[in-house]
Amino acid sequence: MKRTLTIVSYSIESVNSYYAQIRSLFGENININKITIDDIKINKKIYTDAILIPSYDMFKKIKKYINKGTDLIFANRTISKVGLGKIMDIEEGTEVVLIDESSEMTEQMISVIYQLGVRHIDLKSYWSIKEDIKDKTILILGQSNYVPKLAQKIINIGNSLLDFNTIIDIGIKFNLMFMLNRQDIGTSYKEVETANFGLAEILGLSNSRESQLDILLKLIDAGVIGVGSDGIIFLYNDHARKILGFKEKQVLNKNGLKLFTEIPFESALKHLKPVEEKIIKIKGEDVIVSVNPLIHSEKLYGAVAIIRKYKDTEKKQIMLRKKLIGKGHVARYHFNDIMGKSNVINKSKSIARRMANSNSSILITGETGTGKELFAQAIHNSSPRKNYPFVAINCGAFPESLLESELFGYEEGAFTGARKGGKPGLFELAHNGTLFLDEIAEIPMNLQVKLLRVLQEKEVARLGGDSIINVDFRVIAATNKNLKSMVNEGKFRQDLYYRLNVLPLKLPPLRIRKEDILFLFEETKKQFNGNFILTQKAKELLLSHNWDGNVRELINSVEYLVNLDLRIIDGKDLPFEYEENLDTEFNIQIQREMMVEFLKITGDDLRKYIFILEELKKAYIDNRRLGRRSIHKIAKSNGIFLSEQEIRRMLTELGKLQMVKVNEGRAGTVITREGLNILEYIKLG
Repeated sequence: MKRTLTIVSYSIESVNSYYAQIRSLFGENININKITIDDIKINKKIYTDAILIPSYDMFKKIKKYINKGTDLIFANRTISKVGLGKIMDIEEGTEVVLIDESSEMTEQMISVIYQLGVRHIDLKSYWSIKEDIKDKTILILGQSNYVPKLAQKIINIGNSLLDFNTIIDIGIKFNLMFMLNRQDIGTSYKEVETANFGLAEILGLSNSRESQLDILLKLIDAGVIGVGSDGIIFLYNDHARKILGFKEKQVLNKNGLKLFTEIPFESALKHLKPVEEKIIKIKGEDVIVSVNPLIHSEKLYGAVAIIRKYKDTEKKQIMLRKKLIGKGHVARYHFNDIMGKSNVINKSKSIARRMANSNSSILITGETGTGKELFAQAIHNSSPRKNYPFVAINCGAFPESLLESELFGYEEGAFTGARKGGKPGLFELAHNGTLFLDEIAEIPMNLQVKLLRVLQEKEVARLGGDSIINVDFRVIAATNKNLKSMVNEGKFRQDLYYRLNVLPLKLPPLRIRKEDILFLFEETKKQFNGNFILTQKAKELLLSHNWDGNVRELINSVEYLVNLDLRIIDGKDLPFEYEENLDTEFNIQIQREMMVEFLKITGDDLRKYIFILEELKKAYIDNRRLGRRSIHKIAKSNGIFLSEQEIRRMLTELGKLQMVKVNEGRAGTVITREGLNILEYIKLG
């Protein structure tokens, strides 16, 4: 319950001046009553916890109205800097009369003014002079009822103000010194001139120390609560307020043992031993708390609790893990970085996006260079774990012993050459994030068993250690091999295969993404600032190339062509196998022989054969398969009469010359390299 302070003075102006000062420093923590001496004569008794009186003379006048248990505070007064400035402006040697509310108060104020360094004028009390004052300069403090009408000059130096030591008295009486410790009194009183120079200097030093403590408490990234040996709270920083939800005024000077029963203050105070890293529940949240007793010279002074929200601590650990991992292991790519217009790549992206929302394991399969890690990073960046680490490791790049230490980490001295202090493994570093295991097929059988256990139990123990560390990560594995066949051959554990293959994602090779080849080529050329133009022949060769290295091979090809520094790129300039581009005499002879055979079988139907080959070429570029019926419909729409029986015969003849490949069922027919070459030869001839 708040205690009450009653301010008593001769005039309401003085009372209001003192009230404003006290309220500015102590806020609403004190109930303040304002009374003038005339009010006392009317209301008789003064019921209050403490009374502020400007002089002993007034105390004598109101003593009979004050209860015996009331604390007395006699006001030490001073003046403002503005008021002192007015006095210093008075001409040297001037006789000045000071008028205050009583004789005693006037004498006291004259002493204060001299203490403030005034030496150039002769100050006298209005209450003590007997000579005529009509030619004198008059000093008044605020409004005054005693100003003589015949005064030569009247200077108002403003209402008197409470000095530092009176404010300190109030703080001590009302147990509110902590409020003064939380602010710089000198700054709050910057307009006040104090005559208590020693106290001002001490306060300056004190506030400097307190300010340093305040800065420290603000910088500490944790809640700090201090209690005395009696359990009363004397320290409570802003972080503690954010965690516990109580305001400072609700906590300070309260019993911490009763207010925060969850925090083990009592144990620390009773046993004089620290309570380390204990998890408690406060308002339904997990909070980590440590309590240390404050002991000096074998005397107990209290205890200090350090509190942190568990989730905040976990975030800090994750940030530290990120720093330990390094920038190279952060997921940089998103689905927007995966380029392509084809239906197959967009379907793969659509499936992967849906997989991102799950926590289940993903197994990405695809040929070398199809972008398996690119997809893994994009999945991570679209998942709920995107704000946590993405840790990648190539399982084929390490020998078994080294791979195990990388994954599991190790304690100091676990093996010869182990780093001092040990090292966290990638399982730990991936906590709350994603672990990408590239080339998973290369992981040794012995290590597969240990990996399976980690994935099942979500627990890991460092090499050379005996403590169990809980981990939570999402695993994405990738391989360019057929794991199912490896399982059948006994080269990969079946249980691990099914643990990884919960969500299978198969990436298409570039050769079945025909519509993406030239698009990706041009986009990559922009990235390398290429300034060349492809001939039609070069484009056709790019489209017909097998792309065993997929997108990676395409990127390398573009980089090669940029470095050639040619304006026009023809087929012979492409960095494919030598025989693909160079028209040697041998190749020319073969083409001539095939051309002769082709012309023999076509006879009068050459135009129809060329039509079929051109449609098959278009389908090849668009990654479509054409059957007899489709070719028949296209021919009919172009005014060319071709029955399905004729088309079957012609495709069979072309197949014998290896110019097309006729597939069974609905798989359709595909033009071959030889077919493309003959078609090009006919156009050129």
